[in-house]
Amino acid sequence: MVQMSKLPARTTVRAAGLALMAMLAACASNNDAATRLDLGDEVIITDFTMGPPDARPGACYGKDVTPAVIEQVSEKVLVAEPEIAPNGNILKPAQYEERKSQKLVTGREEIFFETPCPPRWTPEFISSVQRALKTRGVYQGVVSGQLDGATRTAIRNFQIARGLNSGILSTESARALGLVEIDLEG
Repeated sequence: MVQMSKLPARTTVRAAGLALMAMLAACASNNDAATRLDLGDEVIITDFTMGPPDARPGACYGKDVTPAVIEQVSEKVLVAEPEIAPNGNILKPAQYEERKSQKLVTGREEIFFETPCPPRWTPEFISSVQRALKTRGVYQGVVSGQLDGATRTAIRNFQIARGLNSGILSTESARALGLVEIDLEG
């Protein structure tokens, strides 16, 4: 298996989650292009220069897309005026038509946040994530050491309660789970 240090400096990994981070090293190519796993809107950025403007050197970032919220709106529109007799009686009632449209409530938004860097994502670490989520009643799956769909869903559910809608584990959430050290300098 290729060591993480042999990946190109500007490695960006598109990932539906960190489940494939263990496979990242195997995806490295010998050319100078950035390595990408195209698996969805979630991205792990291992080169801080490709992160947000205030990125810390040496830190890794999750980049996720919060989907747009669109609601269905229906309204009745007058298509024919009522016919009213001179004495005020309605000869023919007004005719309305129901029209449906979509209204953008909130737009699609890219979000960045710190995440533990890929070398940390060993089966042992993933098992610790699963146990920590299980202890909190968020994960019901088997502690397997694999970052599968159930684990990613549990990560997302844990983080939604903390204000982050992503299946990529943030460093802040990992700290809250007791899985990474607390940064006493920051």
